[in-house]
Amino acid sequence: MGVATIKLICYAILIVMTIMGSFASLFLKKASSSQSVKAMILNVNIYLGGGLYFLSALLNIYVLKYLDYTIVLPLTSITYIWTLILSYVVLKEKISVKKMLCVFGIIVGAALVAM
Repeated sequence: MGVATIKLICYAILIVMTIMGSFASLFLKKASSSQSVKAMILNVNIYLGGGLYFLSALLNIYVLKYLDYTIVLPLTSITYIWTLILSYVVLKEKISVKKMLCVFGIIVGAALVAM
């Protein structure tokens, strides 16, 4: 496999990693609604969230092997885009114009860094 192919695969992995991070946060948010510490410890969402964060970290380490840190770290901000979408779809949160402008800024910034 050529270097260009490996880098392309790493960018795809990076996108998957950011989606996993966003879902991890969603599961931890759901776990936070537990009424007590014991209930939170028994809540499956805490383990799903923690597991996804762990897998996301492993993917991050793999991607850092092939891509520059100065590219990978800024592109992880894509997680905020997925989080906005999940919070709207799953948690029924409202999306303000300010939030949309910020997401647009993230997209522009991520695109500029990736170039």
